[in-house]
Amino acid sequence: MLYYLYKKERAAAIFRRRKDMRILIISDTHGQLDRFWDVFYRLQKEAPVDTIVHCGDHYRDAEEIRRRCGLPVLAVPGNCDGDHDEESFALLETEAGDFLVTHGHMLDVGHDLSRLYYKTLEAGCTGAFFGHTHRSVYLNMDGVHLINPGSLPRPRDGLGGTFAVVETGPESVQATIYRYASFMGKGGDQDGGDNGGGGKGSEGGDKPAVKGGRLRRLLNYSDRF
Repeated sequence: MLYYLYKKERAAAIFRRRKDMRILIISDTHGQLDRFWDVFYRLQKEAPVDTIVHCGDHYRDAEEIRRRCGLPVLAVPGNCDGDHDEESFALLETEAGDFLVTHGHMLDVGHDLSRLYYKTLEAGCTGAFFGHTHRSVYLNMDGVHLINPGSLPRPRDGLGGTFAVVETGPESVQATIYRYASFMGKGGDQDGGDNGGGGKGSEGGDKPAVKGGRLRRLLNYSDRF
């Protein structure tokens, strides 16, 4: 099923936790799903996921994915869906803790991640999945995991399209951002690296994952956009 916070409800929709989840995270597909289906079918053949999260723009893409893939799909609307509600977010429950899911435009993620960071803390969440910038990033800020999968069809980070896979366990979060070309065997560098703080992780591309650190790193984050 699809869940997100409708403006009239005033309470976050919740996806109930499952044991040892493997989550495919995408964002900003903008009606272009060809690359998503390439990735999805390869994942399901080689290392299946059990849940999909779409971080907005376009919400109708998430509806099409739900109809075709047969898996739970958690989605939130974005600015291109006409959403301008500061309380439009969802929660994904995992054994590692809850994850806040938001597009991010109402939290000004294109400028810095401080509002998203504090929103995640206020919600009592382990981390947040967000989009909007079309730029992939995985930050572990003192145990708070902030993950933007980037955009598969319309990347703005020079990586040729990206997505994320997150695996959760009772005490661990492992997140990896993949380049589409590398994942599909079409050339490019292999993704790698690791991120401390409650589990392993990696960020695809030439920019290394940020390990732990202070809030000032969030306030200086705008140069990544």
